[in-house]
Amino acid sequence: MYIRRTLRPTRPLRASGLLLAATALLISACSSGSSTTTPTPDAALAALPRATPTALSPYYGQKLNWRTCGVPGFQCATMKAPLDYAKPASGDIRLAVARKKATGPGKRLGSLLVNPGGPGGSAVGYLQSFAGIGYPAEVRARYDMVAVDPRGVARSEPVECLTGPQMDRYTQTDTTPDDKREEGQLVDAYKKFAEGCGQRSPELLRHVSTVEAARDMDILRAALGDRKLTYVGASYGTFLGATYAGLYPDRVGRMVLDGALDPSLDARKLNEQQTAGFETAFQSFAKDCVRKSDCPLGGAGTSTEQVGKNLKAFFQRLDKAPIPAGDADGRKLGEALATTGVIAAMYDQSTWPQLREALTSAMEDKDGAGLLALSDSYYERDADGRYANLMYANAAVNCLDLPAAFSSPEQVEQALPAFEKASPVFGDDLAWASLNCAYWPVKPTGEPHRIAAKGAAPIVVVGTTRDPATPYPWAQSLASQLSSATLLTYVGDGHTAYGRGSRCIDTTIDRYLLHGTPPAKGKRCS
Repeated sequence: MYIRRTLRPTRPLRASGLLLAATALLISACSSGSSTTTPTPDAALAALPRATPTALSPYYGQKLNWRTCGVPGFQCATMKAPLDYAKPASGDIRLAVARKKATGPGKRLGSLLVNPGGPGGSAVGYLQSFAGIGYPAEVRARYDMVAVDPRGVARSEPVECLTGPQMDRYTQTDTTPDDKREEGQLVDAYKKFAEGCGQRSPELLRHVSTVEAARDMDILRAALGDRKLTYVGASYGTFLGATYAGLYPDRVGRMVLDGALDPSLDARKLNEQQTAGFETAFQSFAKDCVRKSDCPLGGAGTSTEQVGKNLKAFFQRLDKAPIPAGDADGRKLGEALATTGVIAAMYDQSTWPQLREALTSAMEDKDGAGLLALSDSYYERDADGRYANLMYANAAVNCLDLPAAFSSPEQVEQALPAFEKASPVFGDDLAWASLNCAYWPVKPTGEPHRIAAKGAAPIVVVGTTRDPATPYPWAQSLASQLSSATLLTYVGDGHTAYGRGSRCIDTTIDRYLLHGTPPAKGKRCS
């Protein structure tokens, strides 16, 4: 799912929050949408037995050995879980856990587990750089702030696929092929990426599903000594949290699902609807841009449609003639990297000034450095050309959780009109990006399904009306599926809502976390 991690105005732009987000080459099953009604699948996630299986008792009984870990105020530990829950005796996987203990004053309420999304986002990194220091002081006073990097992610036996130079070539692959030759090059890129993952992480690729990660969270709950799981998940983290609720409804404490994913959609619908979500976000950006004196895409009175055409024309020029970007490794800014850079800025309106500046430099001065920096932040590429494993884990989880959106280039070609209707600016790019799971070396184990979590304590689902990566209808759908959910609406732009500047949203969620009081039905904030 192809949501990226949540972005925060107080942090540098990063590839994040539903990273279910749409990266030019690595989106494959997540999307944003404009339709509030979708066919309901027959499948429903069934709860697991309440009794702990004997074979899992050693995992549930383990004690975490906390130690300092280089970040003041935080402790780290390693937790064991079975690599294969169907065969617990076949081997373990070691998962990285971090916490910051409740500061007081006030009675400690337990542990608050956080996940920023992805899939592939480091929850430990998010805890140490934002949640553990940036969540409201009242919340941090009463809860131990905790995170675990999901299996295959960051510090938890990460999935590996390509070298830095190989990934550079991959991210520059043309994802809007103009002919059969370019189409073949794109297919070859997807195949090489999949082969790299299969060669470097052959066994792990079979065991990085969201269901397995949710089961790991229950082992962590027990290891922390908590009777119930209290959780805040953003973007893809909402799918992870909802999955936990479906598997263990009686163990749900207070749960916030911010920027919700709809588990009932198949990969094709997810991608197409996310494409529409990015178009919605771009329309908001375009309206704002033409009111600014430094907008390179049009001036006062320019329609949003024309702004989109101007940007698309710029992408097409880059397709034919990439421009210098001042990169130490010699990369130039072509259409693929420029598109990713623009998409990255759609996650948070606070980055729009940065995007205007980057577009101005690229379009008027033929300097692609600004857009390349946005793209690199999305892909988590550092100045030395090294990539975090975000994108590798993103593909590994997505391709295991759902059958591929498309199985051949011919299917993409048939779907192009629908994607281009969803977004004249990004549609063709995101349609072709949806082909990546077609060549995955491991068969998917998941399918679209509903999650009811009958018997769970009240859950708060948060939706943002103009969210690019997890469209508002997804939040409406998830809230309607979960038997105990209340929908909290943020009327605004950007990906996710909690901690992004709305006092109404923040106080409502804080009240729920601290006192267990969910918002009133139909509550809307701005």
